[in-house]
Amino acid sequence: MLDFIYYPVSWILWFWHRVFGFVLGKDNGLAWALAVVFLVFTLRLVLYKPFVKQVRTTKQMQELQPQIKELQKKYKNDRQKMALEMQKLQKDHGFNPLMGCLPVLAQVPVFIGLYHVLRSFNRVGGGIGGFGGGMNMDAFTNAHTPNYVFNADDVQSFLRARIFGAPISAAITTPKAQLEAFADYGGIPTVTAMVIVAVPLMIVAGLATHFNARASVARQSAEAAANPQAAIMNKLALWVFPLGVVVGGPFLPIAILIYWVSNNIWTYGQQHLVFGRMEKEEEKKKQEAVERRAANAPKPGAKPKPGAKPAAKKEPSADESADTPDASDASATDSVGESTAARNGSGSTKPRKTTTSSGKQGGQGNRKRSGNRGRANQKRRR
Repeated sequence: MLDFIYYPVSWILWFWHRVFGFVLGKDNGLAWALAVVFLVFTLRLVLYKPFVKQVRTTKQMQELQPQIKELQKKYKNDRQKMALEMQKLQKDHGFNPLMGCLPVLAQVPVFIGLYHVLRSFNRVGGGIGGFGGGMNMDAFTNAHTPNYVFNADDVQSFLRARIFGAPISAAITTPKAQLEAFADYGGIPTVTAMVIVAVPLMIVAGLATHFNARASVARQSAEAAANPQAAIMNKLALWVFPLGVVVGGPFLPIAILIYWVSNNIWTYGQQHLVFGRMEKEEEKKKQEAVERRAANAPKPGAKPKPGAKPAAKKEPSADESADTPDASDASATDSVGESTAARNGSGSTKPRKTTTSSGKQGGQGNRKRSGNRGRANQKRRR
């Protein structure tokens, strides 16, 4: 039913096993472990762009929280209107909620596919018992049966692969009947080797899950963190999910634990890389905004009108230059007026009145009247 997932996962795992098996040997447990690790890296590279989109969508959703709360408060009694306004708000800001969970949802079928493929390697049948320092292949019903793109030899190679004596195809809780198919390795009981290898992987997987959640929570805005639903999800991500990994670890094959650890390590590094780039982009935008404000700011001493753009400087024409009095001429006129007042002995610095043609006529009329009065006085004396 899900062959469209199982076969791609098998092909990627097969490719990397061929690469590392060529160097380390096809039955080497490290070759199979590295094949699982690079299967994770390959799939995460494919999902890199959706992951970046998810981060940007999450950040945008946090920025829209105040407007979303206003809409919820405004249309709390009209859910249909609220839904329409929400869609409009999302459309105006190019916000797609689906992109916020797409990368997480895309990893689920990958995990299911890998788990199914690895479990298909070691289905147990009858004829239990180890022999010859190796293992009883007849204990596995599909030991001689191809597994998707893996042939029968690849299946047996996977079943023989061990890391520090622990079979990577088994789990701590694997039934005793199945574990007995694996002979002791280097004098260490198989069960003991399973605990030595699986428990540290479980702890590392739980810690990696916790620190990934902590990094995500630390980058949330104060308003988003204050949301009751977000607070509950943060607590689940910080404590419940990591604890679930540790508690569920004994039920997972070592190969799955390797997948879980490598996936969380990749996520941790990718988060820091993506968030670091986004912070640099925001810093660059802020710097560009400051430079634009500085370029549009008025020069020192200028007082632009509020809300008005500074007017371009206009060069005076030749006629305007001729009609406009020069500041040096005005200064010279003021100096002449002050010196004249000083010669007349007056302390006043008032400018001297300019005599016009009408003023001259008025002066001549005064002199004529004074002369007439003088002649009339002389006649009276006679």
